[in-house]
Amino acid sequence: MALAPLIVWFRQDLRLVDNPALAAAVATGAPVVPVYILDEAGEGAWPPGGATRWWLHHSLGALARDLERRGSRLVLRRGRSAAVLDALIAETGAAGVHWNRRYEPAAIARDGAIKTALEARGLAAKSFNASLLFEPWTIRNKAGEPYRVFTQFWKTCLAAAEPPLPAKPPVRLAAPSEWPKSDALDSWKLRPTRPDWAAGLRESWTPGEAGANKRLERFLEESVETYAADRDRPDLPATSRLSPHLHFGEIGPRQCFHAARAAANGTKGCERFLAELGWREFSHHLLYQRPDLPETALRAEFRDFPWNDDAGLLRAWQKGRTGYPIVDAGMRELWHTGWMHNRVRMIVASFLVKHLLVPWQHGQAWFWDTLVDADLANNAASWQWVAGCGADAAPYFRIFNPILQGAKFDPDGAYVRRWVPELAALPTEYLFAPWQAPAEALARAGVNLGRSYPAPLVDHGAARARALAAFQSLREAA
Repeated sequence: MALAPLIVWFRQDLRLVDNPALAAAVATGAPVVPVYILDEAGEGAWPPGGATRWWLHHSLGALARDLERRGSRLVLRRGRSAAVLDALIAETGAAGVHWNRRYEPAAIARDGAIKTALEARGLAAKSFNASLLFEPWTIRNKAGEPYRVFTQFWKTCLAAAEPPLPAKPPVRLAAPSEWPKSDALDSWKLRPTRPDWAAGLRESWTPGEAGANKRLERFLEESVETYAADRDRPDLPATSRLSPHLHFGEIGPRQCFHAARAAANGTKGCERFLAELGWREFSHHLLYQRPDLPETALRAEFRDFPWNDDAGLLRAWQKGRTGYPIVDAGMRELWHTGWMHNRVRMIVASFLVKHLLVPWQHGQAWFWDTLVDADLANNAASWQWVAGCGADAAPYFRIFNPILQGAKFDPDGAYVRRWVPELAALPTEYLFAPWQAPAEALARAGVNLGRSYPAPLVDHGAARARALAAFQSLREAA
């Protein structure tokens, strides 16, 4: 008697290598029906942003092609996940559903309800870990509490049993006797048309599992040895740029962990890279423990912070028109490529929340819509870290000086000149503070402050003093 099919529900695990839900379904010998459901309502307050929708379109296309090469298909459906799965079960006679876990609050609630409903009907409902090195409930301090300091958290992770080796991909997937109908990917209209910044994304990225593997291989061959020293330089191709591939699960953290160990074990670059995987892990554990992380400051005193909710300042920051070249370069890189170097992310975030006193939630929302690696856990935890209100947060008095940061980490000005071309002819000594340049230097460079390039929105010294006073008011009220 033929085995009933199993549905494999793809989500943020768009790969065939080290995909435990897929591997478990294939191992049963049953026909496999791979499915992706576009369930925007099921994401709660955080449906996919514009940049991630573009990536999702191309990643799904790549996954569909990979499955076809193994005798299978990717079935696309749109709607509420529970209803779509019920319809597919009825159409295919499936005996159950396999999926890999997600850890965002809306996904946890949705998946729990689906699992309960399926099991109540006598159907298999099996979930697996494909996106983290360690499950969030397994890493605890001696008191049995979750960690709030990264260093201690990561030491505990490294002392635990090593993550399992990545599983190999299936050679072939057994097909059902009849395939259910599938939406056409283009009918979902995931790619933005207005504004059409997709050309910049196409220049910068190759979504899909093959693109992810090539990105990791190139990083380990060319950059990991110098990663610890060069990772803060936005003018150098020194980082892995794996973050969007990890977010969509085109590559898994176990693959990155073991590949780095095999290529450069014990080197400073390897350890620093693994620590960055650790920060990703830390953020996801935080979100699991604190579902309100994207909305509410972890440190309660910050809920009364005297923010300056100024839409004009926010808009100037979004457009890369703050008058601080390193900040503007980062915001323009983000708009053009859907990505921003991590050091520059810290600089632009610090500028928004500490120089302008604009609420961190506004910056988080902009990143959510414009980053191809927009990840709820990483985004929320990182913005709270910079604002000083999160776990293991930057001290309130740590206010990045955008002039010194630019000069230190973009020493030749190559990054700023690329993304702020109106300043390209300005000598490097004035590049990060053009308002300090002599009139003749500005004239020779063709820079007209206030017209061709904006004057600074705020004075750094005054803004720093204002921020410190605001933070001090919280301490005095505590």
